[in-house]
Parts: sequence; C-alpha cells; structure tokens
Amino acid sequence: MTNQALTKEIIKEVMAVKGEVRGIVFKTDAEFVLKEKGEKSLKAVEEELARIGYPLNYKKLKTMSFYPLGVRVLSLLAIKKVCRFSEEDIKRMGAHAPKASFVIKLFAGFFSSITKTAEQAPKMWHKHYTVGRLTAESHEEKRYTVIRLHDLVIHPILCSYLSGYFATIVQMVVNAPVKTTEIKCPHRGDEYHEFLMKW
Repeated sequence: MTNQALTKEIIKEVMAVKGEVRGIVFKTDAEFVLKEKGEKSLKAVEEELARIGYPLNYKKLKTMSFYPLGVRVLSLLAIKKVCRFSEEDIKRMGAHAPKASFVIKLFAGFFSSITKTAEQAPKMWHKHYTVGRLTAESHEEKRYTVIRLHDLVIHPILCSYLSGYFATIVQMVVNAPVKTTEIKCPHRGDEYHEFLMKW
C-alpha cells in the first residue's frame, strides 16, 4: 500500500461508498493511537480530519451509533498520515480492535470453537457494518480458516486493518499465533476479498 495523501479525489471516492459503521471502530482506533502515540497525536488526527472537512471528536462519538463508512476510512487515512504508520501498524491497529470491542465481547460465548465462530462471523460483521457480506469456513483439522468479504470495495487501507482484525478473532479462539494473508482483493482485480488465516 502506498502512502497516499488525503487528496480531494480520494476523499470524494471514499465518501461516495454507501454504508455505515458503528462508533466502536473509531473508539478502538483512538485507543490504539493514544497507547502508541499519545494525546497530542490523537488531537493532530482530529485537526487533520477537520482540515479536510470531516471533523471528528473521538471522545464524543457514541459506541453503538452508526456513522458513515467513508468517514471511517478517512479516519484511518488521517491516523496513518499523522502517526506515520506503516501497513504493519495499520494491521496492528486492526489486531488491537477485537480485544477492546464491546460488540465482540457480546459474542464471546460463541468463541468456544472455530467452527462456531465461522458460523457466527456474518452476524458479527453486521453488528459493525451495514454493508458487505461476510462468509467464513473453518478447517480446524487442517489448521486454517477462510473469510470472504463480498460487496465492499472502498480503500486498500481497510484490507490491512481487517487482516489484523480477523487474525485476532481467530487467535482468540484457537489460542495460537495466526498468520493472515489476503489472497484475493478487489483492488487487485478480484471479485471479493479473501483472507486466509493459518495457525
């Protein structure tokens, strides 16, 4: 992923994508920035978002309310720019999110096996996002899981974030290190996103 600036073209393209996302995603991102870079950096992210015309006060966002998906991506891009985060840092931010998400904690009872988690994954997705269709299949005996995300193409930064996010959810279930690879991606010409997680 290139270190793209928040140009008018990118902003327009991102904001044209329909859909909403729960406020918790912003909250967990802000928590990660505070932990890694401190209050000053989070304030600088808010200033960057205000500069491009999408002001955001992370502390005032409501955890369970829905916000535009485009603003969520702009938030990630502003964090990446201000904090000088690499793609790996964005993955780490995604990996941090399930540990702090109230919605994921609600589903913790379903994490008794990777098979049950795969069955519940589409419901978990729709608790966070109003767009995109997620499917998952588990192969516990072969030690891998595949997650496919259909009907959501917005910006590659979300691919990096979700790689970390999905890895942590699987890791919470299998209790072992998980390696995630996005083997298919619409940004590379594929029909949908496909994440392969091995442990």
